[in-house]
Amino acid sequence: MGYCDGKWTPVIIMVTINSALGLGNALVKKVLDGGVNHMVIATYRLAISTIFLAPIAFFWERRTRPKLTLNILVQLFFSALVGASLTQYFYLLGLSYTSATLACAFISMTPAITFILSLIFRMEKLNMKSKAGIGMVMGTLICIGGALLLTMYKGVPLTKLHKLETHPSFNNKPAMKPGNWIIGCVLLFAGSSCFGSWMLIQSKVNDKYPCQYSSTVILSFFGTIQCALLSLIKSRDIATWILTDKLDIMTVIYAGAVAQGICTVGTSWCIRKRGPIFTSVFTPIGLIFATLFDFSILHRQIGIGSVIGAGIVIFGLYIFLLGKVRQMKEESTANKFPSHFSEEERKVDEHYKKSPLMVVPMTP
Repeated sequence: MGYCDGKWTPVIIMVTINSALGLGNALVKKVLDGGVNHMVIATYRLAISTIFLAPIAFFWERRTRPKLTLNILVQLFFSALVGASLTQYFYLLGLSYTSATLACAFISMTPAITFILSLIFRMEKLNMKSKAGIGMVMGTLICIGGALLLTMYKGVPLTKLHKLETHPSFNNKPAMKPGNWIIGCVLLFAGSSCFGSWMLIQSKVNDKYPCQYSSTVILSFFGTIQCALLSLIKSRDIATWILTDKLDIMTVIYAGAVAQGICTVGTSWCIRKRGPIFTSVFTPIGLIFATLFDFSILHRQIGIGSVIGAGIVIFGLYIFLLGKVRQMKEESTANKFPSHFSEEERKVDEHYKKSPLMVVPMTP
């Protein structure tokens, strides 16, 4: 019974969530390889997520939800454009050129990318004289180094080429060409940058509309419309929207209801119980499972460059998170004065609940 109590439940949930996300990336990759328009997948995924989360948002936040004004709707619209539509556009297009393993590796960099953007826009301060500041900078640089290695070096294959990949139809896949592999990595980085930018935008929106489920539903709804319009860039053929293959249909439902919907609820619950840093620590699990699914489901070769690069990204992420934890402790200690202990403690707690570096319950 020890594994089902309050101590282990968040751990089990986060492992399950990241495993589900890794499987989702592998399945979506297989569907993309089958020729399905990546924006059609994004549209269906966000639409299913909207339908799944709408009842939860309606009943869970019906008493705490503030008035939805035109100004908040406009902000949520642009937040959806960056965090849902453009993120999905670049991310899924990059996934079609590369692999689920690389996609998860670049998403793991999101906290570091968000940190860089928050410094650029002066939303966060950095003290380079402290160990926390040095650790965060080192972790960010290590993540970037790992991403460059993933982009520029595939290395010697560690697994044998599966018979299915020798088929002529697979030889023409974009992921097989080194040039397209680099383009795919650039697109994945662009998607992660959009996702990081969205965290900064959404942190401001949350100040005026602090309802995570309702906000996610509105974002998903706007994102559905925006992704449908963006899909017109590639094709206006109505046939591209008709999914007949069972795997395609199951993948879209899984990506929307499970990877986007259930994982949203589970991640949000874990954030409230253990905090954003705790949830970030489990991000590499998705990378590990994506690699396993890449090999077992998609029968792709795993190169030594991908393994080393992904390992460097994970190492950099943990260095960054350790620095962030130390910074939080330092600021918490500095703000606790004996005469105003409870008030300052509350302010610090509220600050980190709204922190732009938190793991927001929404996945690309």
